[in-house]
Amino acid sequence: MKKLFQSDWVSRLIDAFMPVFATLAALVLGAVMLLFLKVNPIEAYQALWDGAFGSSNAFAETLVKATPLLLIALGICISFRGDVINIGGEGQMIIGAIFATWVGLTFTALPGWLVITLAMLAGFLGGAVWGGIPGFLKAYFRVNEILSTVMMNAIAVQVMNFLLRGPMIDPSQAELASKIPQTARLLEIFRLPRLAPTRLHLGALIAGILAILVYILLWRTTLGYRIRAVGQNPHASRYAGIKVPRYIVLALLFSGAFAGLAGAIQVYGVNYRMITDGSASGFTGSAGFNGIVAALFGQLHPIWSIPASILFGALLVGANSMQRVVQVPSAFVTALNGLVVVFVVSSEILRRRRQRRRLAAVGKDEESPPTVDKEKIPQGETVT
Repeated sequence: MKKLFQSDWVSRLIDAFMPVFATLAALVLGAVMLLFLKVNPIEAYQALWDGAFGSSNAFAETLVKATPLLLIALGICISFRGDVINIGGEGQMIIGAIFATWVGLTFTALPGWLVITLAMLAGFLGGAVWGGIPGFLKAYFRVNEILSTVMMNAIAVQVMNFLLRGPMIDPSQAELASKIPQTARLLEIFRLPRLAPTRLHLGALIAGILAILVYILLWRTTLGYRIRAVGQNPHASRYAGIKVPRYIVLALLFSGAFAGLAGAIQVYGVNYRMITDGSASGFTGSAGFNGIVAALFGQLHPIWSIPASILFGALLVGANSMQRVVQVPSAFVTALNGLVVVFVVSSEILRRRRQRRRLAAVGKDEESPPTVDKEKIPQGETVT
């Protein structure tokens, strides 16, 4: 039993560091690619580090980039713990931003703090609605949530393009031939306060506080316990009296809500308007997908998602700096980001397989009858 405990402890330690090993492996492969490009990998990665952490401004930019990733990751922690795969963060972020932007452009006579509060709530609600629709379809009609969330992404992009080229377009752009798809700029009093003489805004602090609240939700409340129970075994949960469809909907609803809040904070803390190039990433910067990887890197734990999001924010900011300093092609930056994503997701799949094998081994050990050493049985006694 002691040997089994020790091996289990080592396996858990390996599983905990597996995303780190995966990221390092991706960076090593990236170094090989840099050698093929005749670029010194040490200089390149030094530029990446300096671009992300080399100064207070660089670190602030890293935190700004990490904020939407963390909010998306928190929603992913909830949905994945409920065994619901949410790929719709991009669309949910867009809809949340649309709701929040509408508030800022409509209620211009209200005080700034009130408009910001209403906008954050509107973004939260918009994302919740957009995430709740696939949740409802999965819970009551057994529609695959991966397909439905991806389709909702496509719909959200079309809604955004329609609004930003029509009803919500900046009036100054409407008069020009270019007609850039963007809204009017928000009033200065509607912008999220800065936390330092950099671009770092209040949204980063909000995301950090929400990470703690999500941890409390998942591990210290009945609602969180039921979401996790449904994710681990829906049949046993149903037998225990838990209404499984309700918690499937709630898991995706919460996940979409945090993505919608990320969109609202992006508008009120960074862009000060909604603008796109016609694609989802033109507004989100692919945060809806990168946030999934950050959550997986953090082992689907809200607190561990904080450093994971900072890491991926650093990779995104530092990669741009590396491109400028050592003159690597933009395709390499995209490839490096893709390598990290593939390696981290693969490590999560491997971790889950190892976990299943470990649980199966423990089950077999408990089911096997105890063995008796006949040599140690005193003479005159029998084994029954």
